[in-house]
Amino acid sequence: MKKHWLVPITILVLGVAIGVGLHVAIGQQTAPTEPKGIKVTKTAVLNLGPQIEEMQGRRLGMRVVMIEPGGHFVMHSHKDRPGMGYVVQGVLTEHRVGGTTEHRVGDIMVENKDTTHWIQNNGTEPVLLLAVDITKAP
Repeated sequence: MKKHWLVPITILVLGVAIGVGLHVAIGQQTAPTEPKGIKVTKTAVLNLGPQIEEMQGRRLGMRVVMIEPGGHFVMHSHKDRPGMGYVVQGVLTEHRVGGTTEHRVGDIMVENKDTTHWIQNNGTEPVLLLAVDITKAP
């Protein structure tokens, strides 16, 4: 290759690399540090120890959660706290390492020991979420 092609090719490669880098940086959102627009309307808890001997110290919980438009949960982990969320109303946006998923009415969001995520309502109507999880008893 001749030297006079070296500068234009280098500029082209750098331009593509910068463009890809900006696209990735702009496409990612920073997780909020404070929850916003969240209202828990019903909660039920069942102590699992008396039900299943191997589940001593654990409880099954269920909550009805309303997330207002623009509302969000902060980044959190489900290590030692598996759960599921059923979308009853609205569109819920979930951000995990590696990607973003929209959950719509009828979708179930599974949260296992490897799940670290934050969720938000980018829509114009409230999200109604039925959340169930297993936690350590206080």
